[in-house]
Amino acid sequence: MKAATIIKESVTNNIDDYMAIVQSLYDNPEIGNEEFETMALLTAYLKKVGFETTQGYVVPTGFLGEYNTGKPGPTIAFMCEYDALPEVGHGCGHNLIAATGIAAGVALKAVIDDFGGKLLVVGTPAEENFGGKVSMANAGVFDDVDVALMVHPGTKNAVGGRSLALNPLKFEFFGKNAHGCHPEMGASALDAAVMSFIQINLMRQYVQPGTFIHGIIKDGGQAANVIPGYASLEYYFRATTMSYAKELSAKAEKAVAAISQANGVTYQSSIYECPYEDTVINYKLAEMLTAKYQELGVPDIQPVGEIPGGSTDVGAVSYKCPTIQGGIAIAGPEVGGHTKEMAAATLSPQGKQGLIWAATGIALVALELLADPAQLAAVKAEFADTLEKLK
Repeated sequence: MKAATIIKESVTNNIDDYMAIVQSLYDNPEIGNEEFETMALLTAYLKKVGFETTQGYVVPTGFLGEYNTGKPGPTIAFMCEYDALPEVGHGCGHNLIAATGIAAGVALKAVIDDFGGKLLVVGTPAEENFGGKVSMANAGVFDDVDVALMVHPGTKNAVGGRSLALNPLKFEFFGKNAHGCHPEMGASALDAAVMSFIQINLMRQYVQPGTFIHGIIKDGGQAANVIPGYASLEYYFRATTMSYAKELSAKAEKAVAAISQANGVTYQSSIYECPYEDTVINYKLAEMLTAKYQELGVPDIQPVGEIPGGSTDVGAVSYKCPTIQGGIAIAGPEVGGHTKEMAAATLSPQGKQGLIWAATGIALVALELLADPAQLAAVKAEFADTLEKLK
């Protein structure tokens, strides 16, 4: 039997197992860095089908499933996300992403001995705000990986796209409490925060296209008749590159420093969440996934999205090795991301079909890379060339 046929049948023959994983994660959603039960469930399945597994890999809820043929060859990684959102559960479809990564790994394992190399299924937790992939990339997990692949569910069938770099910055203001009727005896941290909020908002008019600055007043006092001695702002600075996001952050900090001095308060700034890099596109991988989707009958395949939208920790991986995050439609365009409706779509017939297409698609891309060294060389050459141009 041809390897491609084995891969296709592996996914379809085991689809009930994979949908059971989707259902279990849907019923028991765990937010970032708390996905201990999910980690145990996914590693137990991988161990059952012949992977060596490690729990608590790099981060407490990360995992690694590894299968080594013992023969020379490339290292292929499939990435799993599995953190949920507060209130809405798996409104970003990470339960389906997890099952897709497992399914692709099991399918490729069925044929990889014929080609050689190593297969990894990497559990990357806390994508929503703590960046499991960032921690893993910084720890060297992807340094020796030849290609990393995953697919994200949503409302479009797609082959990847750019994302925005994100620098999350917190400003804290320290003044002096006083009675509201004796404000001259205090120093208002809230005044400094409000003035800083206004000044940072004014920056928006002068930024490059594709840049977003959004923030909140996190703390502003507890009682109206007390001059607040403490206030804080939390901001996301998003841009097409991390260097520009940091440039804007520095401009904002200069404004905050001057405003704090004018109001007689002090301030400090900190990175309060995990910064995310922009995503490096690999057009060769996108071309290959397009071909596999077409072969499988996936309709309305969107090309690489050149206009960045949102931020993801996949960006960190894309700077370490050739990476693709494809897309698969599991709901119509009327369904928004991060909603209960999107979570429900992961359990629908369209969600099931999406899992089959997504897992089979990236497993077939991986198969082609194993079988055709020239294709892998082209992917890696593009990666090296792109990084050189970004310097």
